[in-house]
Order: sequence, then structure tokens, then C-alpha cells
Amino acid sequence: MHVTLAEELMLLSLDDDSGVAKDGAAAAWAVAGGLLADLALAGRVALDEGRLSVIDPTPTGDPLLDERLERLVEWIGGKAPGKAKAAEWLTRDRATAVRAAVDRLCERGLVVEERHRVLGLFPVRRYPEADGSVERELRGRLTAVIRHHEAPDMRTATLIALLHSARLHALAFPDLPRARVELRFAEIAAGDWAGEPVSEALRNMRVAIAAITAVTVATAATAAIS
Repeated sequence: MHVTLAEELMLLSLDDDSGVAKDGAAAAWAVAGGLLADLALAGRVALDEGRLSVIDPTPTGDPLLDERLERLVEWIGGKAPGKAKAAEWLTRDRATAVRAAVDRLCERGLVVEERHRVLGLFPVRRYPEADGSVERELRGRLTAVIRHHEAPDMRTATLIALLHSARLHALAFPDLPRARVELRFAEIAAGDWAGEPVSEALRNMRVAIAAITAVTVATAATAAIS
């Protein structure tokens, strides 16, 4: 079963048993970035020095990506030339991107939605695993690259770069020392595995995600201290 990078990131974030999203704030940035990355890999969007453009509005055939592509065409069309910034789009898209990715996972039967009420008042939704085959394959690919130092394919390298940019190393390898995982992730993220101009687009996006995530983490830490 072919799933998007955004869906793979959500599978890593969602706890298999409880269905609670781990590192939800940072994961949201990565999920939004995953949608852009897939569109870049498909030759639909380009990023140049932080500027975002649609270079081919033709649908990809994937409902999740095509919905985002339509939104991007409309959003960029309302901007002055050269004013559509990747960081602005990611900020705008992160909440709805998560919702869209989770809904798609439910449609595929990979997770199931459970509704509860906290204190009998506040409705919450959880998404425990229903079919673990896709996540097992995903984690197997990551294990081969990180534990056994096999060369990643382009999609796995892109996924690792997104995880690294959003500081989500523990989602992929909670049982390994963070320093070890981070070093290998950084090595892969710096590699030239996609070819130009896609590599340039993905580098631009990773820079945007890393910068936004750093601000988010710093803000959360300040709030916790105060």
C-alpha cells in the first residue's frame, strides 16, 4: 500500500495502543512539510530561497496530495509575485494537514477513530492502530538505514530529513540514544539523494521547518518556566 510522507509521519506520531499523538506540535510541522515534499517529488511545486510556487497544477492521483495542490494554487494565486513563502504556508496548513492525514489513515483502515469525553464534558478523539502492516514496513525501512547503515531510497531519505528538521528523532527510535540517531539523521539529511531541482526545494523546506520548530520549542520552554 502506497501512503504519503504525511501519513507515514502520522503513523510514527500516533501511539499504537492509546491513539494519542506524541510530540503533536512538532509532528504537525513535519506532516505539513511531508505534503509539500511529496508534491515537490512529484514535480508539482518548487521552493527557491523560501519562496513557494506551483509549477504543474496537474493532479497527482492521490486525493490527499491533490486537495493540498488545489489549495496551494488558490493561495499562491492570491499573493503578489514572489510573496508566497514556504514558512507562511506551513504555518497556515499545519493544523488542517494533520486532520487530513489522520482522516486518510482512517479511510485506509490503518487507524480507527475513537471518541471519548474527558471528565464527561470535553470531547476528544483518539486513533489507535487497526492495521499495523504499513507502519511495520516503514519502521523496517528506517531500521535498515539507521541501525544497519543501508543506503536509503529517496522517499526514506526525505522522511528522515523531515523527522530531523522537526527534531522528531525519538518518534522513529525511542530506544536508541538520541545522539546516535541525530548524527545519522543529519548525515542523511545533508546528502544529495533527490537530484536538482528537487533537492534544492526540499532543502528550502527543511530549513523552514527547522526554524519554525526551534521557535515553537523555545516558546513552549519559556511558557513552562514562567
